[in-house]
Amino acid sequence: MCGIVGYLGSRDPQLVIVPGLKKLEYRGYDSAGIAVFNKGQVVRLRAEGKLKNLESKLEGQSFSGPIGIGHTRWATHGGPSEKNAHPHQAGSISLVHNGIIENYAELREELSTQGIILESDTDSEIVAHLINKKYQIYKDLFEAVRSVLPLLKGAFSIVVMSSERPDQLVAFKDGPPLILGLGEKEYFIVSDVAASLQFTKKYIYLEDREIVFVTQEGAKVFSSKGIELYPEVNTIEWSPDIVEKRGFSHFMLKEIYEQAQSVAQALSPHLSPDREHLYLNRVGFGCESLSQLDHLDLVKDHQMSDKIFKEIDRIIIVACGTSYYAGLMGQYLIERQSKVPVSVEVASEFRYRDPVLSKNTLFICISQSGETADTLAALRLAKQKGVKTLSICNVKQSTIDREAHGHLYINCGPEIGVASTKAFTSTLVLLNILSLNIALSRNQISVDKEKFYVKNLLQLPSQIEVVLSYDKYFADASEALRRFKGFLFMGRGTLYPIALEGALKMKELTYLHAEGYPAGEMKHGPLALIDENMAVVMLAPRDDLFEKTMSNLQEVRARGAKIISIGTGEDHELRHVSDRFLGLPHISPEIDPILAVVPLQLMAFHLAHSLGYDVDQPRNLAKSVTVE
Repeated sequence: MCGIVGYLGSRDPQLVIVPGLKKLEYRGYDSAGIAVFNKGQVVRLRAEGKLKNLESKLEGQSFSGPIGIGHTRWATHGGPSEKNAHPHQAGSISLVHNGIIENYAELREELSTQGIILESDTDSEIVAHLINKKYQIYKDLFEAVRSVLPLLKGAFSIVVMSSERPDQLVAFKDGPPLILGLGEKEYFIVSDVAASLQFTKKYIYLEDREIVFVTQEGAKVFSSKGIELYPEVNTIEWSPDIVEKRGFSHFMLKEIYEQAQSVAQALSPHLSPDREHLYLNRVGFGCESLSQLDHLDLVKDHQMSDKIFKEIDRIIIVACGTSYYAGLMGQYLIERQSKVPVSVEVASEFRYRDPVLSKNTLFICISQSGETADTLAALRLAKQKGVKTLSICNVKQSTIDREAHGHLYINCGPEIGVASTKAFTSTLVLLNILSLNIALSRNQISVDKEKFYVKNLLQLPSQIEVVLSYDKYFADASEALRRFKGFLFMGRGTLYPIALEGALKMKELTYLHAEGYPAGEMKHGPLALIDENMAVVMLAPRDDLFEKTMSNLQEVRARGAKIISIGTGEDHELRHVSDRFLGLPHISPEIDPILAVVPLQLMAFHLAHSLGYDVDQPRNLAKSVTVE
């Protein structure tokens, strides 16, 4: 989950690396460091804690370059400290590393027997020593790196420089993302394109066990066997200002407010020009994977996906964290609309239990970053078993996006706040789109119902704007909410996954006890937690489960809980039994849950802010989980 920036060019390297690390600090903020070539030697500066501590050490300094590497760390091996901060050095070698070396103990023991003493507690320093030993033999940085690659097991992205070769950078990956940016006689090696968008929009996405060799003459990509490759150069459409706060106090608040726009962007590719019909099955299944799709003839995307959706007899959705809760929502939607059975799996469990997959299963993986390690491993397992796969990602050309057969794009733009907001709501929009697509292809929905559904979806952006007016409500309520020892979020049906997501946001941001439950489960244990110091957040729209939800609400009210209810419109009955009540607009049972999550995001944000916590970078968490 760490962030990497490497640079070779004519600029002062720190003026590229430090701003790049700021864009990547969402990936880790336990420590940061930089190594740059300056006046014939490599200068290394590191600092524990957030990037601002490193910036203090760099204040007033300038470097001649032309190369440098930088790193912002999320701790795996070895606690957060300056000695464990990257870059690590051994002899002439300096490197930065994202990931985990799984055979770390074995390699460490081998180095120890050779009399090498490690300065840190990390697995990363071991790689520096291995490359240094090979460099002393080959006197060639590229060959030294290439010879070490077969020795490493695990998930890693690594950028290497040598004090003896100020004109070279070598990088390689196996698992976590690593991207080569191509400028005008300058080159960038980054974990995320956001780190260098202000300098270039042209990028090459490295595949696993590929090596990039950068010199002042150019950049080349090689296989692990040293064969030169000619990968595609991609042009990124995002502009640098997309990732700035634009006047908001926090990235998370900005991203909450962007949700009206982001859900419109998620909808847009799937709506026909007359805005009344969805394009039929606008899900692209890639041609290069046709051999894995029962040798289907090359046809247009919608024809291929229509055939696949008709043939499937089961759907499995696999994801982690917030994306998993979105998947639970997808289960309700798809089963209700298309009558296809759906199971939702936690990615880290799915791959280790030898799942039974049939050829008529559709495997759907959800990952905002497209790099989530457990989800990627589950996708590869599904492909090994010959199953058709569909990804829902925000980052085009991410690893999961490239490896899945079919693709749906969240289209919400960069999400910098560690706690996901706009990516979650846009994913829910896509799952509505997907459920309707599957139902249409299987003749489970009428044309009139389709028109009605689309009109409802088109209302969503404007209704989110209405819900955002509750921002001040929660800003004012945050002081009162501070007194509670914990929060129980409850809902039924499609609101149960929203309750889970609301509890997760509260845990991530406020560090308070928070749990999400199906409202009907309260009497099966959780009622024991209820007293006057426990807040219950009840999601109770006027749907076909409203009366049952009200009965559950009365159970917790009778035991002294303080009730925050979120319902539909001016619901006087619900308001009467609640300590605090919010009435949301009503669209439809499939779409109302998207509106319901917005006030839960605002509540967690404002309570965390009032407690004095870092909302954008909550402790111990990173945005993109690229290791198991």
